[in-house]
Amino acid sequence: MSDKRDYYEVLGVSKGADDKELKKAFRSLARKYHPDKNDAPDADEKFKEIQEAYAVLSDSDKRRNYDRFGHNMPGGSPFGPGGFQGFNINLEDILGGDFFSNIFGGGRRRSTQSQGNDILVRHEISLEAVLTGGKDEIEIDLPVTCKECDGTGAKDGVTTECSECDGAGQVRIRQQIGPFVQDSIRPCPQCDGSGRVFASRCKACAGDGRQTESQVIRFNIPPGAQDGTRLRMRGKGQPAPFGKGIPGDLFIELIIEEHPWFERNGMDLIMSLPLGFSDLALGTSVTLPHIDDKKLVIKVPAGTSSGDTITISSRGVPSSRGIGRGDVVVLCKLHMPKKLDKSTKKSLEQLRESLGGKGDIIDRLIEDAEERRR
Repeated sequence: MSDKRDYYEVLGVSKGADDKELKKAFRSLARKYHPDKNDAPDADEKFKEIQEAYAVLSDSDKRRNYDRFGHNMPGGSPFGPGGFQGFNINLEDILGGDFFSNIFGGGRRRSTQSQGNDILVRHEISLEAVLTGGKDEIEIDLPVTCKECDGTGAKDGVTTECSECDGAGQVRIRQQIGPFVQDSIRPCPQCDGSGRVFASRCKACAGDGRQTESQVIRFNIPPGAQDGTRLRMRGKGQPAPFGKGIPGDLFIELIIEEHPWFERNGMDLIMSLPLGFSDLALGTSVTLPHIDDKKLVIKVPAGTSSGDTITISSRGVPSSRGIGRGDVVVLCKLHMPKKLDKSTKKSLEQLRESLGGKGDIIDRLIEDAEERRR
């Protein structure tokens, strides 16, 4: 008695499933368990099991024998003397070329027009710059097309057609994946996908086709920009390989500098304000310079407790959509000096006596609790 699972069960279809249902089920399971897509320890065995089930059920003669005899078919393996390992079909026809180009080629197939890589630089700006936005600039070294060889990397710019790919820049590679044969398109290794080769390297760029040049890049900071905002400068990235194609883009990532007393929370600015006991008890007014070049006046009401917050509306950061501004939220904190002179200690003792003895506050708390119980 065979210990193999029923082929219909393996593919998750009924015995009456037609060719369309079989192919759909196989495509879904093969994509899920392909060893290059699935890291599970049993992925390889499951993938082989799925392939074998589909190979039998998709063939009308083999399926007829299997429906009649199951795994104990007369004559042994339905695939002949070589067994299942000797059975070949084109897996790419079933799963599609995109599936294998993602595995072996890293994404879509190569475009006929190459493109240079993108470049990312980070640039610090102040919180004040976020408030109004405005113009800014940076001076950086960027790769440019070599003027001596016009980006070809060849001495005097002289290149010839690659004999490996006949100038196409791509080659077709056939691979055996288990019992299946798969064709894929890859950049030509001889010419690195350019379709051109040269005998002598350009001395100015050592055959790279690119040189470094200092450039001043000017850009606009959007009002309300978040930390990590990226600005795209199209065509300012790395030149296309071999002087042919589209240059990449330059991305400028904005890093907002830390402020001496503000922390940002979306559109709001949050700060901690240390105050003495007398300021909290009697109230006070504190004036600070603000990011909008206007004074920020913080009015602390009498009887404020440590931990209370004061909100100053519409003095925060503007919305990136250009609608309104956030608030300034001030957290009041009691500032406790580390050392006290004798005169101050004596004054505090007198103040404590006038406000209540050492145990008066505790006594009042106990009395309030007893009142609530009654």
